[in-house]
Amino acid sequence: MASKLVLNRLRSLSRVSELSDVRFDKLRDPISIFSTSQNHVTWRSYSEASQPTPINPPPPPPSPNTSTTTSSSLNEFELAKFSAIAETWWDAEGPFKPLHLMNPTRLAFIRSTLCRHFRKDPNCTRPFEGLKFVDVGCGGGILSEPLARMGATVTGVDAVDKNIKIARLHADLDPQTSSIEYRCTTAESLVEVQRQFDAVIALEVIEHVADPAGFCKSLSALTIPGGATMISTINRSMRAYAMAIVAAEYLLHWLPKGTHQWSSFLTPEELVLILQRTSISASGCTCISVQEMAGFVYNPLTGRWSLSDDISVNFIAFGTKSAKKDETLD
Repeated sequence: MASKLVLNRLRSLSRVSELSDVRFDKLRDPISIFSTSQNHVTWRSYSEASQPTPINPPPPPPSPNTSTTTSSSLNEFELAKFSAIAETWWDAEGPFKPLHLMNPTRLAFIRSTLCRHFRKDPNCTRPFEGLKFVDVGCGGGILSEPLARMGATVTGVDAVDKNIKIARLHADLDPQTSSIEYRCTTAESLVEVQRQFDAVIALEVIEHVADPAGFCKSLSALTIPGGATMISTINRSMRAYAMAIVAAEYLLHWLPKGTHQWSSFLTPEELVLILQRTSISASGCTCISVQEMAGFVYNPLTGRWSLSDDISVNFIAFGTKSAKKDETLD
């Protein structure tokens, strides 16, 4: 029932032009926005799996004060947190253990969806040969490296210099990954130099930026017409607070305390709406249309993650950028 409600609310999103005067801060109250909806968004869920009943944790703690730069969506407080643990990116038992465990499931979704979108053979060893990908917020390169091994020409960018140094050192250990272009920069800076890619991927990043709307606008600008954008994050639900913060950070100690701020999470409805509105302030720029969503569900008995329709905690969105009238995807 819960997943059906999410689907119905997502399909009730209004036309982008009708929402151009909606400020991002109102996204924290999505019901007030969806009450004005008239048109529909079409996207596929991963399967017909049912969603578990949410639990009710205590009220989330207040977020600490953060400082941001004026020229990008960077959050200096978040950068400092990840800089402090940069050396542990490739420690499978360290602070990034949850990402290492989730990585095979994330890659399965990416491989399946992008092979379908770009008409590639998913059974091929290097299905992404000839495609250019950018991994925004690449960290130590735990996603960039397998994408390169699947044939993609990969650019990994991160605003933390320590992350980039670790990523370069590790990539140089394997001839298949040594060609990855790692840069200590931001998505906004890549837009300024007019870089574009077949696929723009930002996993577990948007919840750490200061301006999600501006960040998504940059992701859209980096995506070629007819290209793909992928974003994964954590739902701003009570169940997510209980599992991603209370359990993961304070009870199980999978993550350092303070890794996530519940108020910085986005609901699936909010993410879809933000991506739809990426074209409003940029003439000639087409928006990202979400085509598919899937949830990542952890099984404590097996210690493995799997794909599901349950998007109440971790979820990933696959969107496409409309081709211009005189351009089509080859």
